[in-house]
Amino acid sequence: MDVTQVESYNKQVAELRAQRDRDYDEYERAGRIWGLVPRERITRITFERVSRQIVDGYLSMEDMTTTVSDVLDSYGIDGAIPSSHIHPVIPGSKICGPAVTIRNIPVRKTPTQGAHDHDFIAMSTRDIYYLGEPGDVLVSDFGGNLEVSNMGGQSCTVGMSCGFAGNIVNGCCRDVSSIREMGYPVFSVGTTQITGKYRMECVEMNGPVTLCGKLVEPGDLMLADDSGVCIVPYDLAEKVLEECLDIAKSEERMRELIESKAPISELRPLFRSRYS
Repeated sequence: MDVTQVESYNKQVAELRAQRDRDYDEYERAGRIWGLVPRERITRITFERVSRQIVDGYLSMEDMTTTVSDVLDSYGIDGAIPSSHIHPVIPGSKICGPAVTIRNIPVRKTPTQGAHDHDFIAMSTRDIYYLGEPGDVLVSDFGGNLEVSNMGGQSCTVGMSCGFAGNIVNGCCRDVSSIREMGYPVFSVGTTQITGKYRMECVEMNGPVTLCGKLVEPGDLMLADDSGVCIVPYDLAEKVLEECLDIAKSEERMRELIESKAPISELRPLFRSRYS
């Protein structure tokens, strides 16, 4: 990276922080700042989101993530995660919406000592819910940790009250019965009864995170169903949808021909046409 590139990068970072500070002050005046995560750990607050029409288009597909995964392959995008790695807490759940993100890291002190010392509980999803918008999907990254909880029933209650579409957790959630009872869609690597309090802290909000090794940026379109999770980059969301809907039509035509026992001569031209 030469000097010009470094200067350009530093300028972009400075502009991003200045915009963050303007947004923070505005949201604080509007009563939307919970205040558990320091301002400096919030990378951005406002960003472009896809339209509700595009979201509804994806949700209209029966095998949503299956078709999207195939189209992402055609774009050379590594954005599909099978349900063997991230699965729904409530089977049959289906979500689609723009990503807002939290990145967590473990704390060094033992949780028993942290509780004894009355340490500040540095894990928080409440901040992101009040900074987010209805229809958003919270993506919480704790590196795939299978021991302690990123979020539980109370967090999901806040998410539901703020109109979030659901949560995707690169780690564990808890209070499974409560989550199922409220019907709030959560997809996670695992479940646990062990709290994350005194065991983890939020170090970045609305910055890039990883989800089972896949990159997620704020504003990316997150899709999840029983087959798995897909991450569609914001700038490709409309194009990918158009291709998916075309594929769905051809698949439906193929299904009708198969069920009507059409001759092979009619089936063969459509076979694997989506991959050609």
